Amino acid sequence: MRPRRVGVVDVGTNSTRLLIADVGADGALRPVERRAQVTRLGGGVERTGMLAGDAVERTLAVLRSYRAAMDELGVTRTAGVLTSAARDAANGPALLATIRDELGIDARTIPGDEEARLTYLGAVSADGPSERDATTLVVDVGGGSTELVVGRGEQLLSHVSTQVGVVRHSERHLHADPSEPAELLALRADVARTFAPYARADVDRAIAVAGTPTSCAAMLLDLEPYDPDAVEGQPLRRSALEELLTRTAAMTAAQRRRIRGLHPDRSATIVAGIAILLEAMAAFGLEVVLASERDILIGAALQAAGAS
Repeated sequence: MRPRRVGVVDVGTNSTRLLIADVGADGALRPVERRAQVTRLGGGVERTGMLAGDAVERTLAVLRSYRAAMDELGVTRTAGVLTSAARDAANGPALLATIRDELGIDARTIPGDEEARLTYLGAVSADGPSERDATTLVVDVGGGSTELVVGRGEQLLSHVSTQVGVVRHSERHLHADPSEPAELLALRADVARTFAPYARADVDRAIAVAGTPTSCAAMLLDLEPYDPDAVEGQPLRRSALEELLTRTAAMTAAQRRRIRGLHPDRSATIVAGIAILLEAMAAFGLEVVLASERDILIGAALQAAGAS
């Protein structure tokens, strides 16, 4: 049986991403095309409860280009997931309707529990037999929410989608440029309080997905241009992340735009992202996490292809 070619979009609070992949009947997935663009869909949502008009237009422009790529590459099944910003905003349903009706993408606004499940499924999809026996924490640092998922093999043991995110917490706490030390301390304390009820002491390993950990790996490796193969599985040690946080927080946003390995569009939110990742590690008593490109897009692609 020929692999099924699926096209999946992830419409997040900070970025809008595309994965086109061939998925075999055995669940083996081969990426064909990946794209990502920071669209800041969720900018201001915490304050106004609405998606801003310019943010919606930016996001739709990117999605139209993704729809064209799907058509060009012969996608036979589409899927889309809208996450925190669309969940929280009063006009999120209108955006979803446009994506479904105008672009013909089989998209859904998914609850936090499903976001956590699909993220975990994607993160462990390439595990071998030995890794399937490990108790694994998956941390997904997003723009408006952070998922903390613990599982063993394909079995979820605990999961939560928290109201912690790089856009949300940058807007809530980081107002100076560069950030004031007191602002950063308040952000970290806020995140630590949120994560504390979900901490566990029985985690064997941790995988961190999405733009924050992969950007941290690229910065620590001094990658230019970005290389997903080099980033995949890269260990991120707490001591190195603390040093990276100190360095980036002392810079202005304009200075951060010039850091090798950091996409300029992430310069405004990377400080909050590193702080959130560090607080997740602290909550679970971890000294190292593995950065990974395998995230909710992989999980959604496997689900769309009927392989999960």
